[in-house]
Amino acid sequence: MTPIQPIIAIHGGAGTLTRTAIEPAQEAAYHEVLAEILAEAQQALSDGVAALDVVGLAVQRLEDHPLFNAGHGSVFTRAATHELDAAIMDGATLRAGAVAGVSHIRNPILAARAVLDQGEHVLMAGSGAETLARKLGLEMVEPLYFSTAFRREQLRRVQGTATTVLDHDGGAPLDEDRKFGTVGAVALDAYGNLAAATSTGGMTNKQPGRISDSAMIGTGTYADNRTAAISCTGTGEAFIRIVASHDLCARMAYAGATLDEAACQIVMERLPDIGGSGGLIAVDAKGNVSQRFNTEGMYRGYARVGEPPHTAIFGHPSDASSS
Repeated sequence: MTPIQPIIAIHGGAGTLTRTAIEPAQEAAYHEVLAEILAEAQQALSDGVAALDVVGLAVQRLEDHPLFNAGHGSVFTRAATHELDAAIMDGATLRAGAVAGVSHIRNPILAARAVLDQGEHVLMAGSGAETLARKLGLEMVEPLYFSTAFRREQLRRVQGTATTVLDHDGGAPLDEDRKFGTVGAVALDAYGNLAAATSTGGMTNKQPGRISDSAMIGTGTYADNRTAAISCTGTGEAFIRIVASHDLCARMAYAGATLDEAACQIVMERLPDIGGSGGLIAVDAKGNVSQRFNTEGMYRGYARVGEPPHTAIFGHPSDASSS
């Protein structure tokens, strides 16, 4: 039997600032953060840490960094508040946990993991999710913790309108609705187990109470050892309508599609058919990775144990790699 080569893949959102709008220092900062997180996750996999723990760790690190629209650095709702969503899933058991519309939990991905570990429910929202987080001793913060000047300026530009602005639009014209804010991670560990995790702050000027695909198992987040682990980013309503991440696994299981064939069908065909934009990262049970997107770029990277990490922002969307 060929030894399993563990792998981690992460994303910081599809769309990105355009090549002409992004400054060299900004581009370098994204690469640096992605590489640091990949290296930490890669080491954990090398040490035998389970995929479920590793994807949670990677997403927690992404939540803590203000460059990304998740955790610290999340966007504002129309009411100038923050409502965050997150989900995590274990491919070995199909156990899953998610939280939606939380405003006081420093790391929503830890709350999602707590829901998974409790085992009673899959998705908890609002005050109920926050009560559970407090009971379990998770770090709670005032909503101001999530705010940054950049996000407040994004809201200021569209307040009083019905426009929702997607991530990274703060320094670009409002009609450039091609940038999406979500973070995610997928992994295959040394034991052959898959896991996926996703977290988001949503969309600037969204209506309070809106829930993203990130929190919905089978849409923005899914993992099944028989097929793949997936984390999505983009126009969440479109991913919800096509049940994107589960559909990818179904295409592999029932139609015999490879990981990248299924990812391409979802991102390059199904989503555009209903006006959806964005991308996804996915790893299958054999260690293949696919990072498909139909936008100008996607903040992304992957790292196999024993090999240098790869990070990218722009480039060709057919970013797939075989083990």
